Amino acid sequence: MSSASITSRGGGRFGVEGVLDFSTVTPLLAEGERLLRGRGRLEIDLQGVSTSNSAGLALLLEWMGVARRRNLNLRYRNLPESLARLAALTNLIGVLPVVKGGA
Repeated sequence: MSSASITSRGGGRFGVEGVLDFSTVTPLLAEGERLLRGRGRLEIDLQGVSTSNSAGLALLLEWMGVARRRNLNLRYRNLPESLARLAALTNLIGVLPVVKGGA
């Protein structure tokens, strides 16, 4: 069975680790909604994601919606290659607020 987690790193920064698939995204969505509070800028580092599929991309889009409804500026860092390819294939790469480089 797959597992994934999101943890707060302080200062509006979060890290995601594990597998983003159909068995892990529902709990992560709920946990992300709980953690994505505050003001200003939030950043989610995806460096710890080992593998992902379309469910992972859907999760990132859902978190964007949560941030938008809460008037937060959400950015993703270290987008895994599998997610980048999927986002490009579905013409969503330009929609994702991805920043380059390390923290």
